[in-house]
Amino acid sequence: MTTLSIVIPALNEEDGIQEIAERVLKVQPQLQQVGIQNLELIVVDDGSTDQTPEIVQSIPNVRLIQHRVNQGYGAALKTGFAAASGEWIGFLDADGTYPPEHFPNLYEQALCDDADIVIGSRMAGADSQMPPVRRLGNLIFAAFVSLLSARRVTDSASGMRIFKKSILGQIYPLPDGLNLTPVMSTRALHERLKTVEVPIPYSERVGRSKLSVVRDGMRFAQSITWTALSYNPVRLLGLVGIVALILAAVIGLGLVGFRLTGTTTISPTGAFVLFSALILSVFGLSVIALGISFNYFVALFHKEPVRQGLFGRPLFRKPIDGYFVWVGVLSLTIGAVMGGVSLLLGLSGWELSRLWLYYLGSASFTLIGLQLVIAWVQMQVLVALSARESLIVDDLRGKEARTVAVQDRVAGPTVKVQETYSHG
Repeated sequence: MTTLSIVIPALNEEDGIQEIAERVLKVQPQLQQVGIQNLELIVVDDGSTDQTPEIVQSIPNVRLIQHRVNQGYGAALKTGFAAASGEWIGFLDADGTYPPEHFPNLYEQALCDDADIVIGSRMAGADSQMPPVRRLGNLIFAAFVSLLSARRVTDSASGMRIFKKSILGQIYPLPDGLNLTPVMSTRALHERLKTVEVPIPYSERVGRSKLSVVRDGMRFAQSITWTALSYNPVRLLGLVGIVALILAAVIGLGLVGFRLTGTTTISPTGAFVLFSALILSVFGLSVIALGISFNYFVALFHKEPVRQGLFGRPLFRKPIDGYFVWVGVLSLTIGAVMGGVSLLLGLSGWELSRLWLYYLGSASFTLIGLQLVIAWVQMQVLVALSARESLIVDDLRGKEARTVAVQDRVAGPTVKVQETYSHG
Protein backbone atom coordinates (compact mmCIF):
# COMPACT_ATOMS: atom_id res chain seq x y z
CA MET A 1 0.00 0.00 0.00
CA THR A 2 1.45 3.36 -1.06
CA THR A 3 1.49 6.16 1.50
CA LEU A 4 1.95 9.86 0.83
CA SER A 5 3.11 11.90 3.80
CA ILE A 6 2.34 15.61 3.43
CA VAL A 7 4.29 18.00 5.65
CA ILE A 8 3.07 21.52 6.45
CA PRO A 9 5.50 23.82 8.29
CA ALA A 10 3.66 26.41 10.36
CA LEU A 11 4.72 29.52 12.23
CA ASN A 12 1.93 31.69 13.65
CA GLU A 13 -0.60 30.56 11.05
CA GLU A 14 -3.72 30.52 13.22
CA ASP A 15 -5.72 32.33 10.53
CA GLY A 16 -5.21 29.75 7.82
CA ILE A 17 -3.89 26.46 9.22
CA GLN A 18 -7.26 24.81 9.75
CA GLU A 19 -8.49 25.59 6.26
CA ILE A 20 -5.35 24.30 4.53
CA ALA A 21 -5.25 21.14 6.69
CA GLU A 22 -8.88 20.34 5.90
CA ARG A 23 -8.26 20.95 2.19
CA VAL A 24 -5.39 18.47 2.27
CA LEU A 25 -7.51 15.83 4.01
CA LYS A 26 -10.30 16.28 1.47
CA VAL A 27 -8.07 15.20 -1.44
CA GLN A 28 -7.72 11.67 -0.07
CA PRO A 29 -10.40 10.21 -2.41
CA GLN A 30 -8.64 11.70 -5.44
CA LEU A 31 -5.31 10.36 -4.19
CA GLN A 32 -6.79 6.88 -3.89
CA GLN A 33 -7.91 7.07 -7.52
CA VAL A 34 -4.29 7.55 -8.66
CA GLY A 35 -2.84 4.85 -6.39
CA ILE A 36 -2.21 6.51 -2.99
CA GLN A 37 -3.98 4.30 -0.47
CA ASN A 38 -2.90 6.15 2.67
CA LEU A 39 -2.52 9.86 3.39
CA GLU A 40 -0.47 11.03 6.36
CA LEU A 41 -0.73 14.72 7.23
CA ILE A 42 2.01 16.14 9.46
CA VAL A 43 1.99 19.73 10.71
CA VAL A 44 5.29 20.91 12.19
CA ASP A 45 4.72 23.89 14.44
CA ASP A 46 7.94 25.91 14.39
CA GLY A 47 7.68 27.66 17.74
CA SER A 48 4.43 29.54 17.15
CA THR A 49 3.39 32.11 19.74
CA ASP A 50 -0.29 32.20 18.70
CA GLN A 51 -2.99 29.50 18.71
CA THR A 52 -1.60 27.51 15.79
CA PRO A 53 -0.73 24.32 17.76
CA GLU A 54 -4.03 24.29 19.61
CA ILE A 55 -5.95 24.59 16.35
CA VAL A 56 -3.96 21.75 14.78
CA GLN A 57 -4.60 19.51 17.79
CA SER A 58 -8.34 19.99 17.30
CA ILE A 59 -8.27 18.69 13.71
CA PRO A 60 -8.83 14.92 13.40
CA ASN A 61 -6.29 12.78 11.49
CA VAL A 62 -3.54 15.38 11.70
CA ARG A 63 -0.22 14.63 13.39
CA LEU A 64 1.33 17.59 15.22
CA ILE A 65 5.05 17.93 15.87
CA GLN A 66 6.26 20.98 17.79
CA HIS A 67 9.54 22.85 17.95
CA ARG A 68 9.95 24.53 21.32
CA VAL A 69 11.66 27.48 19.66
CA ASN A 70 11.63 28.73 16.10
CA GLN A 71 14.26 26.90 14.02
CA GLY A 72 13.35 27.95 10.52
CA TYR A 73 11.21 26.91 7.57
CA GLY A 74 13.72 24.35 6.32
CA ALA A 75 14.27 22.91 9.79
CA ALA A 76 10.52 22.40 10.21
CA LEU A 77 10.30 20.62 6.87
CA LYS A 78 13.25 18.35 7.71
CA THR A 79 11.63 17.45 11.02
CA GLY A 80 8.53 16.45 9.07
CA PHE A 81 10.58 14.50 6.53
CA ALA A 82 12.25 12.52 9.32
CA ALA A 83 8.89 11.70 10.93
CA ALA A 84 7.15 10.77 7.66
CA SER A 85 6.23 7.11 7.19
CA GLY A 86 5.26 7.30 3.53
CA GLU A 87 7.25 6.14 0.51
CA TRP A 88 6.40 9.52 -0.98
CA ILE A 89 6.68 12.85 0.81
CA GLY A 90 4.97 16.07 -0.17
CA PHE A 91 4.90 19.49 1.36
CA LEU A 92 3.24 22.86 0.96
CA ASP A 93 2.95 26.11 2.90
CA ALA A 94 0.36 26.77 5.57
CA ASP A 95 -0.72 30.12 4.17
CA GLY A 96 -3.17 28.85 1.54
CA THR A 97 -1.09 29.97 -1.47
CA TYR A 98 -0.57 26.48 -2.86
CA PRO A 99 -3.49 24.24 -3.95
CA PRO A 100 -3.40 20.82 -2.21
CA GLU A 101 -6.05 19.69 -4.71
CA HIS A 102 -3.18 19.29 -7.19
CA PHE A 103 -1.30 16.65 -5.19
CA PRO A 104 -3.04 13.86 -7.15
CA ASN A 105 -1.84 15.48 -10.39
CA LEU A 106 1.71 15.64 -9.08
CA TYR A 107 1.71 11.97 -8.11
CA GLU A 108 0.09 10.93 -11.37
CA GLN A 109 2.83 12.78 -13.25
CA ALA A 110 5.45 11.11 -11.10
CA LEU A 111 4.14 7.69 -12.13
CA CYS A 112 3.83 8.69 -15.78
CA ASP A 113 7.42 9.98 -16.03
CA ASP A 114 8.96 7.63 -13.44
CA ALA A 115 10.12 10.79 -11.67
CA ASP A 116 12.01 11.10 -8.39
CA ILE A 117 10.69 14.56 -7.62
CA VAL A 118 7.74 16.53 -9.01
CA ILE A 119 7.59 20.29 -8.51
CA GLY A 120 4.37 22.27 -8.61
CA SER A 121 5.43 25.15 -10.83
CA ARG A 122 3.85 28.56 -10.33
CA MET A 123 5.67 29.86 -13.40
CA ALA A 124 4.62 27.33 -16.03
CA GLY A 125 1.50 29.05 -17.31
CA ALA A 126 -1.17 28.39 -14.67
CA ASP A 127 -3.08 31.26 -13.06
CA SER A 128 -0.86 33.05 -10.55
CA GLN A 129 -1.50 35.90 -8.12
CA MET A 130 2.19 36.24 -7.24
CA PRO A 131 3.31 39.87 -6.77
CA PRO A 132 5.36 41.17 -9.74
CA VAL A 133 8.56 41.65 -7.73
CA ARG A 134 8.52 38.10 -6.40
CA ARG A 135 7.59 36.77 -9.82
CA LEU A 136 10.63 38.49 -11.34
CA GLY A 137 12.83 37.12 -8.58
CA ASN A 138 11.61 33.58 -9.14
CA LEU A 139 12.21 33.89 -12.88
CA ILE A 140 15.79 34.99 -12.17
CA PHE A 141 16.43 32.17 -9.70
CA ALA A 142 14.97 29.58 -12.06
CA ALA A 143 17.15 30.85 -14.90
CA PHE A 144 20.19 30.83 -12.62
CA VAL A 145 19.59 27.24 -11.49
CA SER A 146 18.98 26.18 -15.11
CA LEU A 147 22.22 27.85 -16.20
CA LEU A 148 24.30 26.19 -13.48
CA SER A 149 22.77 22.73 -13.88
CA ALA A 150 22.34 22.68 -17.69
CA ARG A 151 18.78 21.43 -17.09
CA ARG A 152 15.77 23.69 -17.44
CA VAL A 153 13.52 24.41 -14.49
CA THR A 154 10.80 27.07 -14.37
CA ASP A 155 10.22 27.34 -10.61
CA SER A 156 13.22 26.38 -8.49
CA ALA A 157 11.76 27.86 -5.29
CA SER A 158 8.26 26.36 -5.36
CA GLY A 159 7.01 25.41 -1.92
CA MET A 160 4.78 22.61 -3.20
CA ARG A 161 6.27 19.36 -4.44
CA ILE A 162 6.40 15.61 -3.86
CA PHE A 163 9.40 13.29 -3.92
CA LYS A 164 10.46 9.76 -3.10
CA LYS A 165 11.59 9.44 0.50
CA SER A 166 14.45 7.26 -0.74
CA ILE A 167 16.20 10.26 -2.37
CA LEU A 168 16.67 12.17 0.89
CA GLY A 169 20.21 10.85 1.21
CA GLN A 170 21.06 12.33 -2.18
CA ILE A 171 19.53 15.78 -1.67
CA TYR A 172 20.73 16.26 1.91
CA PRO A 173 22.11 18.36 3.53
CA LEU A 174 19.48 21.05 3.17
CA PRO A 175 19.45 24.44 4.92
CA ASP A 176 17.18 25.38 7.80
CA GLY A 177 15.82 28.55 6.22
CA LEU A 178 13.48 29.54 3.41
CA ASN A 179 16.25 28.71 0.95
CA LEU A 180 15.58 24.99 1.37
CA THR A 181 13.50 24.81 -1.81
CA PRO A 182 16.02 26.29 -4.31
CA VAL A 183 18.82 24.23 -2.74
CA MET A 184 16.69 21.09 -3.02
CA SER A 185 16.05 21.86 -6.70
CA THR A 186 19.73 22.55 -7.36
CA ARG A 187 20.85 19.35 -5.63
CA ALA A 188 18.21 17.23 -7.37
CA LEU A 189 19.27 18.47 -10.81
CA HIS A 190 22.99 17.99 -10.12
CA GLU A 191 22.35 14.55 -8.60
CA ARG A 192 20.69 13.69 -11.93
CA LEU A 193 17.43 12.81 -10.23
CA LYS A 194 14.46 12.67 -12.58
CA THR A 195 12.78 16.03 -11.96
CA VAL A 196 9.58 17.15 -13.66
CA GLU A 197 7.26 20.10 -13.19
CA VAL A 198 3.48 20.37 -13.19
CA PRO A 199 1.77 23.78 -13.59
CA ILE A 200 -0.25 24.82 -10.54
CA PRO A 201 -2.24 27.97 -9.74
CA TYR A 202 -0.96 30.26 -7.01
CA SER A 203 -3.07 32.41 -4.69
CA GLU A 204 -2.38 35.42 -2.50
CA ARG A 205 -1.42 34.28 0.99
CA VAL A 206 -3.56 34.60 4.11
CA GLY A 207 -1.84 37.08 6.46
CA ARG A 208 1.55 38.77 6.14
CA SER A 209 4.34 37.11 4.14
CA LYS A 210 7.46 36.06 6.07
CA LEU A 211 9.62 36.37 2.93
CA SER A 212 11.97 39.35 2.63
CA VAL A 213 12.56 40.01 -1.06
CA VAL A 214 16.05 41.49 -0.58
CA ARG A 215 17.40 39.48 2.36
CA ASP A 216 15.98 36.13 1.33
CA GLY A 217 16.70 36.83 -2.34
CA MET A 218 20.39 37.29 -1.54
CA ARG A 219 20.32 34.15 0.57
CA PHE A 220 18.70 32.20 -2.29
CA ALA A 221 21.34 33.34 -4.77
CA GLN A 222 24.18 32.54 -2.39
CA SER A 223 22.78 29.10 -1.56
CA ILE A 224 22.26 28.19 -5.22
CA THR A 225 25.81 29.32 -6.07
CA TRP A 226 27.54 27.37 -3.30
CA THR A 227 25.44 24.27 -3.91
CA ALA A 228 26.24 24.30 -7.63
CA LEU A 229 29.95 24.84 -6.88
CA SER A 230 29.94 21.66 -4.79
CA TYR A 231 28.93 19.64 -7.88
CA ASN A 232 30.28 21.21 -11.07
CA PRO A 233 32.49 24.23 -10.26
CA VAL A 234 33.79 24.61 -13.81
CA ARG A 235 30.36 25.49 -15.13
CA LEU A 236 30.03 28.67 -13.06
CA LEU A 237 33.71 29.57 -12.85
CA GLY A 238 34.23 28.71 -16.50
CA LEU A 239 31.45 31.05 -17.59
CA VAL A 240 32.96 33.84 -15.49
CA GLY A 241 36.38 33.14 -16.99
CA ILE A 242 35.06 33.11 -20.56
CA VAL A 243 33.41 36.50 -20.06
CA ALA A 244 36.72 37.89 -18.76
CA LEU A 245 38.62 36.43 -21.73
CA ILE A 246 36.13 37.88 -24.20
CA LEU A 247 36.53 41.34 -22.66
CA ALA A 248 40.32 40.98 -22.77
CA ALA A 249 40.15 39.86 -26.41
CA VAL A 250 37.99 42.85 -27.37
CA ILE A 251 40.49 45.21 -25.74
CA GLY A 252 43.37 43.37 -27.43
CA LEU A 253 41.82 43.65 -30.88
CA GLY A 254 41.18 47.33 -30.28
CA LEU A 255 44.79 47.75 -29.27
CA VAL A 256 46.05 46.04 -32.43
CA GLY A 257 43.85 48.29 -34.55
CA PHE A 258 45.14 51.27 -32.60
CA ARG A 259 48.74 50.36 -33.35
CA LEU A 260 48.01 49.69 -37.02
CA THR A 261 47.13 53.37 -37.35
CA GLY A 262 50.78 54.13 -36.52
CA THR A 263 50.13 55.56 -33.05
CA THR A 264 52.75 54.62 -30.46
CA THR A 265 51.88 56.91 -27.56
CA ILE A 266 49.23 56.08 -24.99
CA SER A 267 47.13 58.19 -22.63
CA PRO A 268 46.62 57.48 -18.91
CA THR A 269 43.17 56.09 -19.72
CA GLY A 270 44.64 53.86 -22.41
CA ALA A 271 47.28 52.61 -19.98
CA PHE A 272 44.53 51.67 -17.51
CA VAL A 273 42.62 49.84 -20.25
CA LEU A 274 45.73 47.89 -21.22
CA PHE A 275 46.37 47.00 -17.59
CA SER A 276 42.76 45.86 -17.31
CA ALA A 277 43.15 43.65 -20.39
CA LEU A 278 46.21 41.98 -18.90
CA ILE A 279 44.42 41.38 -15.61
CA LEU A 280 41.29 40.10 -17.35
CA SER A 281 43.21 37.63 -19.53
CA VAL A 282 45.15 36.18 -16.61
CA PHE A 283 42.07 36.23 -14.38
CA GLY A 284 39.92 34.52 -17.02
CA LEU A 285 42.28 31.61 -17.54
CA SER A 286 43.00 31.35 -13.82
CA VAL A 287 39.31 31.08 -12.99
CA ILE A 288 38.72 28.48 -15.71
CA ALA A 289 41.70 26.46 -14.50
CA LEU A 290 40.49 26.81 -10.93
CA GLY A 291 37.05 25.54 -11.92
CA ILE A 292 38.46 22.51 -13.71
CA SER A 293 40.77 21.77 -10.76
CA PHE A 294 37.83 22.02 -8.40
CA ASN A 295 35.96 19.50 -10.54
CA TYR A 296 38.77 17.04 -9.87
CA PHE A 297 38.38 17.67 -6.13
CA VAL A 298 34.63 17.12 -6.41
CA ALA A 299 35.14 13.88 -8.36
CA LEU A 300 37.65 12.73 -5.76
CA PHE A 301 35.22 13.46 -2.95
CA HIS A 302 32.19 11.86 -4.61
CA LYS A 303 34.25 9.00 -6.12
CA GLU A 304 32.79 9.58 -9.56
CA PRO A 305 34.16 10.51 -13.02
CA VAL A 306 35.31 14.09 -13.46
CA ARG A 307 32.65 16.40 -14.88
CA GLN A 308 34.27 18.43 -17.65
CA GLY A 309 31.09 19.79 -19.18
CA LEU A 310 30.99 23.57 -19.25
CA PHE A 311 27.83 23.66 -21.38
CA GLY A 312 26.23 20.42 -20.20
CA ARG A 313 28.43 18.13 -22.31
CA PRO A 314 32.14 17.33 -22.48
CA LEU A 315 34.25 20.14 -23.95
CA PHE A 316 36.81 17.82 -25.51
CA ARG A 317 37.11 14.22 -26.61
CA LYS A 318 40.00 13.63 -24.23
CA PRO A 319 40.71 14.98 -20.71
CA ILE A 320 41.21 18.72 -20.82
CA ASP A 321 44.39 18.66 -18.72
CA GLY A 322 46.30 17.37 -21.76
CA TYR A 323 45.51 20.61 -23.59
CA PHE A 324 46.58 22.66 -20.60
CA VAL A 325 50.19 21.53 -20.65
CA TRP A 326 50.65 21.95 -24.41
CA VAL A 327 48.95 25.33 -24.56
CA GLY A 328 50.85 26.38 -21.45
CA VAL A 329 54.23 25.41 -22.92
CA LEU A 330 53.33 27.12 -26.19
CA SER A 331 52.29 30.28 -24.35
CA LEU A 332 55.52 30.28 -22.32
CA THR A 333 57.53 29.86 -25.51
CA ILE A 334 55.76 32.75 -27.23
CA GLY A 335 56.23 34.92 -24.15
CA ALA A 336 59.94 34.09 -23.95
CA VAL A 337 60.50 34.73 -27.66
CA MET A 338 58.63 38.05 -27.56
CA GLY A 339 60.54 39.11 -24.46
CA GLY A 340 63.89 38.15 -25.95
CA VAL A 341 63.23 39.88 -29.25
CA SER A 342 62.00 43.01 -27.44
CA LEU A 343 65.19 43.06 -25.37
CA LEU A 344 67.38 42.73 -28.46
CA LEU A 345 65.44 45.46 -30.26
CA GLY A 346 65.75 47.72 -27.24
CA LEU A 347 69.50 47.13 -27.05
CA SER A 348 69.76 47.91 -30.77
CA GLY A 349 68.25 51.35 -30.28
CA TRP A 350 64.47 51.00 -30.47
CA GLU A 351 62.63 53.47 -28.25
CA LEU A 352 60.40 52.25 -25.44
CA SER A 353 57.38 53.83 -27.15
CA ARG A 354 57.79 51.23 -29.89
CA LEU A 355 58.45 48.30 -27.54
CA TRP A 356 55.83 48.60 -24.78
CA LEU A 357 53.23 46.57 -26.67
CA TYR A 358 55.66 43.70 -27.17
CA TYR A 359 56.69 43.75 -23.53
CA LEU A 360 53.04 43.69 -22.54
CA GLY A 361 52.36 40.77 -24.87
CA SER A 362 55.40 38.91 -23.53
CA ALA A 363 54.21 39.37 -19.93
CA SER A 364 50.67 38.24 -20.82
CA PHE A 365 51.75 35.06 -22.62
CA THR A 366 54.27 34.22 -19.88
CA LEU A 367 51.77 34.63 -17.05
CA ILE A 368 49.10 32.67 -18.92
CA GLY A 369 51.57 29.88 -19.69
CA LEU A 370 52.71 29.64 -16.08
CA GLN A 371 49.10 29.48 -14.89
CA LEU A 372 48.25 26.69 -17.32
CA VAL A 373 51.33 24.62 -16.49
CA ILE A 374 50.74 25.02 -12.73
CA ALA A 375 47.10 23.99 -13.21
CA TRP A 376 48.23 20.95 -15.23
CA VAL A 377 50.60 19.82 -12.47
CA GLN A 378 47.82 20.19 -9.92
CA MET A 379 45.43 18.18 -12.07
CA GLN A 380 47.96 15.36 -12.48
CA VAL A 381 48.24 15.04 -8.71
CA LEU A 382 44.44 14.99 -8.38
CA VAL A 383 44.11 12.42 -11.18
CA ALA A 384 46.63 10.18 -9.42
CA LEU A 385 44.76 10.52 -6.12
CA SER A 386 41.37 9.83 -7.70
CA ALA A 387 42.72 6.78 -9.55
CA ARG A 388 44.61 5.35 -6.56
CA GLU A 389 41.70 3.35 -5.14
CA SER A 390 40.78 1.75 -8.47
CA LEU A 391 44.45 0.94 -9.16
CA ILE A 392 44.72 -0.77 -5.78
CA VAL A 393 41.67 -2.87 -6.61
CA ASP A 394 43.10 -3.74 -10.02
CA ASP A 395 46.44 -4.73 -8.51
CA LEU A 396 44.77 -6.89 -5.88
CA ARG A 397 42.63 -8.60 -8.51
CA GLY A 398 45.72 -9.12 -10.63
CA LYS A 399 47.43 -10.80 -7.70
CA GLU A 400 44.43 -13.07 -7.19
CA ALA A 401 44.42 -13.97 -10.88
CA ARG A 402 48.16 -14.73 -10.85
CA THR A 403 47.74 -16.88 -7.73
CA VAL A 404 44.92 -18.87 -9.31
CA ALA A 405 46.95 -19.26 -12.52
CA VAL A 406 49.83 -20.78 -10.55
CA GLN A 407 47.40 -23.16 -8.87
CA ASP A 408 46.05 -24.11 -12.29
CA ARG A 409 49.48 -25.04 -13.54
CA VAL A 410 50.15 -27.13 -10.42
CA ALA A 411 46.80 -28.88 -10.63
CA GLY A 412 47.35 -29.91 -14.23
CA PRO A 413 45.43 -29.57 -17.51
CA THR A 414 42.12 -30.75 -16.03
CA VAL A 415 41.53 -27.30 -14.45
CA LYS A 416 39.49 -24.99 -16.73
CA VAL A 417 41.26 -21.83 -17.79
CA GLN A 418 38.22 -19.59 -17.40
CA GLU A 419 38.21 -20.26 -13.66
CA THR A 420 41.37 -18.16 -13.49
CA TYR A 421 39.20 -15.01 -14.03
CA SER A 422 36.35 -15.93 -11.73
CA HIS A 423 37.22 -13.01 -9.42
CA GLY A 424 37.78 -10.46 -12.19
